[in-house]
Amino acid sequence: MKTELVDVSPTRKELKIEIDAADVRAEYDRVSDRYATLAAVPGFRKGHAPRSVVRQRFKNEIRGEVVQKLVPQAIQDAIIERNLDVIGEPDIHLDNSEGLDKLGEQPLSLHAHVEVLPEVELGTYKGLEVVRRVRPVTDETIEEVIAQLRESNASLQPVEDRGAEVGDTVTVDFLGKYIEPQDADDVNVEAVDVVLGGEGVLPEFTEQLVGTKPDDVKTFRIKYPEDFSSKGLAGKEIEYTATVTAVRRKELPELDDEWARSLGEEIESLDNLRAKLREDLEARARFEADQRVRDELMRALIAAHQFEVPASLVKSQARRLLESTVRNMMQHGIDPRDPEMNWEGMEGALEVEATDDLRGSILLERIAEAENVDVSDEEIEQEIERIAAGARQSVEQVRAALTKQGGERSIADRLRHRKTLDLIAASAEIKDEEWREEEPPTAAEEADETDAPTEATTEAPTAEAATASEAQASAEQD
Repeated sequence: MKTELVDVSPTRKELKIEIDAADVRAEYDRVSDRYATLAAVPGFRKGHAPRSVVRQRFKNEIRGEVVQKLVPQAIQDAIIERNLDVIGEPDIHLDNSEGLDKLGEQPLSLHAHVEVLPEVELGTYKGLEVVRRVRPVTDETIEEVIAQLRESNASLQPVEDRGAEVGDTVTVDFLGKYIEPQDADDVNVEAVDVVLGGEGVLPEFTEQLVGTKPDDVKTFRIKYPEDFSSKGLAGKEIEYTATVTAVRRKELPELDDEWARSLGEEIESLDNLRAKLREDLEARARFEADQRVRDELMRALIAAHQFEVPASLVKSQARRLLESTVRNMMQHGIDPRDPEMNWEGMEGALEVEATDDLRGSILLERIAEAENVDVSDEEIEQEIERIAAGARQSVEQVRAALTKQGGERSIADRLRHRKTLDLIAASAEIKDEEWREEEPPTAAEEADETDAPTEATTEAPTAEAATASEAQASAEQD
């Protein structure tokens, strides 16, 4: 077999291959003989038809099998011979397909385009200079966290001596009739909690329910905005009959030692709570500072190594980023079909992000090879156990899922890259400086902002689905 390698680009190669006529003839004879043995040919006993007759009767099938057998193997042999790091499937073209009528009498010529990982000439990756800034934990920060803890531990107490006020939670049974369109089914839902003046609650609901008491009945109309988050309600008008069943006020726990002790057995007093919060927040601040150092090291590495990345990988990674973006938008109540969305600009930005992600991954892999960074079976097992604990699944369940998806290789790659970045960070020249508020978020912080669980955004009652959660959202706006 003869091969020739043509450099189309750093990530795309052309393999020109010529399979020897003798090899083609041998495979042609082998396939022909198998057909002669197994095929039924009219006029001949099974297995006794002449090879020439069999070849004529089954010429397309025989040629197809010969090509399918020889071509993939030839390409694989050529890839090994040329030591190519191929990704994806080759794009194959037969150069002398018209000569298949003379199969076995001449060489079989073809060419294949393949994508490859680029060769990377590593520059400096040790001793990189980077600044570390740790966010200070102030008394105000501690008190903000305590205030959040009190909010999360607040209780709702019945209000009996006054009407509902802004901030109260009013429980309402709703009966709604569409004014427009009139033919829509009625809305009938019970026990909907509306926080007066709450985030996302339409001002009209707050206005109508302020001052109400249990057993009050009010009838009012709501005209939903054209840009309302629920497309089924946008621009619609509904007349609601609202029966108030309860009014409750938020009551925060007392800020004292007893409340502090209720938060955990290890907490002894309010001062002890403040001390533990400071310790935890300072540890997190140091961790985030270290993450920013790692992020900055990766940015510096990528900026210093501008090589071409395979287009197919960029396309796949950009698609994954886009899918993640759409999921996050939907989780935050944003309709990705909104005509105001600049998808063209977003796709361009995601392509740039995908290219940098892949460039960083390729760099870490090349550095890992240069530094002989390896991952042991024990380390992979520990990572699987960590994943299982986080997912609240058994190790066996996680391992089975990973095996099915080829995920253990992915874990090994991730661990190797993590250890490689550890090596780069350990050798870096890190200078500690004072915190600046304009510090960029770490990758983990950005993930928290986009992926963190948020309160469910439910839609308002519609003719199709009138549930309690939907009625809750009928009082909410974008």
